[in-house]
Amino acid sequence: MIENYQLRYFLAIVETGSFTKAAARVFVTQPTLSAGIKKLEINLGSKLFDRSSKRVFLTESGTRFVPHAKSILYQLNLAEAEIKSTNRTLLLRLGILMTIPSSIIQSILGAFSREISGLIIELFEGTEQELLNRLDQGKIDIAMTIIRPALKQDKFPLYREGYSIALAQHHPLARKKLIHPSDFAGEATIVRGRCEILSETSRFFTDHNVRPRLVYNTTQDERALSMVAAGVGFTTMPDHYRSEGVSRIKMIGYDFKREIGLLTTSHQLSEQQRKLIDDFITFTKTHLPEITYARNSL
Repeated sequence: MIENYQLRYFLAIVETGSFTKAAARVFVTQPTLSAGIKKLEINLGSKLFDRSSKRVFLTESGTRFVPHAKSILYQLNLAEAEIKSTNRTLLLRLGILMTIPSSIIQSILGAFSREISGLIIELFEGTEQELLNRLDQGKIDIAMTIIRPALKQDKFPLYREGYSIALAQHHPLARKKLIHPSDFAGEATIVRGRCEILSETSRFFTDHNVRPRLVYNTTQDERALSMVAAGVGFTTMPDHYRSEGVSRIKMIGYDFKREIGLLTTSHQLSEQQRKLIDDFITFTKTHLPEITYARNSL
């Protein structure tokens, strides 16, 4: 018999591409996770993963099993959400892209919580793909993330922004209005490990024959910004990140942009949940401009 935890282990590996990262995601040891996957493969009578020294790949059987696993977990999550809502508690299950500044999220959720009496907000923070997976699985009802044309979910655009240099205000380059990539040759750099254009940024500097010196790698954007303010190094970030002691400056030729918006699950929701989500979308679209656009002075 297939167990719920085996499906969670399986999808965690699919999302992270690693047994080690998946074990950390579901808060078990790697041997425990491996044993769970082995039992799942025995129950299904088929191998689900091929493992190399560096990567994990789905087999053909594993690929076919992904939508079924998501569907089963969705039904379980839907049942759990309906049970939680039987006491008339309003529950908003919201996913947030890791690279959206926390100040924006705080402003939106703080104001919305004051509007809706008795509201409970369950948050999940993740990458683009992690949020999409959770929408598919029914683990979240709506996500604030990057909007891409090919996405199948209903899309509600909120704002657009570019990427620019974050540099300590006391750094000599901070006095410039525009910075050339060559200015960063040999400069200490901080890498934001969850940046959605990390590969593109690396190629940009390589194409300009520039090799910044890596001094810090972090998955926490606010931590990266604080280290910039301390003068540890520079980094590239979406324009809306701001902090005392940090200058935001455009770099010549570094013209990447992104559109942030809301995606909703395609699964059926209760009338109460659908109204709550519609109210959140309307509220966010109404209040977000004063939170974001006025702060974007680049």
